[in-house]
Amino acid sequence: MKVVKLEEILGTEHDVDGGTWVSRRLINKSDGMGYSVNDTIIKAGTETHIWYQNHLEAVYCIEGDGEVETLADGKIYKITPGTLYALDKHDEHLLRGGKEDMRVVCVFNPPLSGKEVHDENGVYPVDED
Repeated sequence: MKVVKLEEILGTEHDVDGGTWVSRRLINKSDGMGYSVNDTIIKAGTETHIWYQNHLEAVYCIEGDGEVETLADGKIYKITPGTLYALDKHDEHLLRGGKEDMRVVCVFNPPLSGKEVHDENGVYPVDED
């Protein structure tokens, strides 16, 4: 069994600052679970272009507020605590922080290695190791 505490991740290589977000990678590819789990803060008032061409992601909001806009259809979804959204079709989207920082728990398949940041297209690369 593996037990991870957020405080053990802070300040390590798995505490990744993407500028508009900070993601603390709790479960990673090396843990062999087949998925990864992140505790992520989306900074208030920011906008991030994301397009996970190589991953599926489910996101559950536990604090704060924000919104997601799917670029294929221009739909905007308000995100508040208790809301889950799933990018089940590799949806290209804009993620916007609201009036206060938004804290979310993210699950990725395939799993992240734990060090990724988005490339110029909003994509995480596939970790082939």
